[in-house]
Amino acid sequence: MVIIKHRISYLCVILIILLGAFPVLFSGRAAAMQEGGGAEAEDPQLAGFKLVHLFPREVPFGEGELFTYAIQYGLIYAGEATLEIRNVAVLDSAKAYHIISTARTSSAFDHVFKVRDRHDSFVDYENLFSLSFEKHLREGKFKRDEKVVFDQKNHVAIYPDKKVPIAPNTQDFLSAVYYARTLPLEVGQAIALANHTGGKNYPIYIKVLRRERIKVPAGEFDCLVVEPILQTSSLFEQKGKLTIWITDDTVKMPVLLRSKVVIGAFEAVLKSYTMSAAERRIIERRDIPGNGE
Repeated sequence: MVIIKHRISYLCVILIILLGAFPVLFSGRAAAMQEGGGAEAEDPQLAGFKLVHLFPREVPFGEGELFTYAIQYGLIYAGEATLEIRNVAVLDSAKAYHIISTARTSSAFDHVFKVRDRHDSFVDYENLFSLSFEKHLREGKFKRDEKVVFDQKNHVAIYPDKKVPIAPNTQDFLSAVYYARTLPLEVGQAIALANHTGGKNYPIYIKVLRRERIKVPAGEFDCLVVEPILQTSSLFEQKGKLTIWITDDTVKMPVLLRSKVVIGAFEAVLKSYTMSAAERRIIERRDIPGNGE
């Protein structure tokens, strides 16, 4: 019972990482690269991959999109997670996607370790960076609520008690997932994204490993297999290997998320989905002035 409890606790961290955690602060080298350009990465974890900085070209998602996942540990059903674009809202006069992720344990696992987590992100409609992010965590007896507003013009993350400098075009955990879906991914690349979480800026790179066809409850899909490389504090330190299967098309729908642990692996398996009725749109690259003007 104790082992299961620890595994479920670890699952909560993995859910946060997999369904939203793509933290990175551009290294000077990555930020200086031109679109489509790159170089062999010096980080040993990225050996053999081409480090690139990509920009969105097509937005494949919209209001009404909903993904529902079963969380499993082997044959054990542990709970459910969702990713949803609830609506297109207006935040401080800026049009934004309101994205929500939830994670909850099943009624059976509630007796072991009850989880009711929710994350909300407001993503700028035109520039696809984060405008606001909040989380509401309910994990066993642990509770935490946090909100941060991103001043992308002046490159500052604003908390109730402090302000933290951020890189241009910074993402939160959740917005980064959707930003990555707009990128033209190719096998052999390691993509850098700018991210801020918990009052700090963390490096991450997303390695595009291979192509693979897989079958999940929602159907059978041709996928790109990607692996996020995290370089964070101890809370999100990547002890196990995280692997994500996304559809190999313009939609890039996450269909399987797997985290290997000491014994076995946790999986978030897509069991149903609803696509948005909104038309896909091509966007133009718009840089935010570095001087805040």
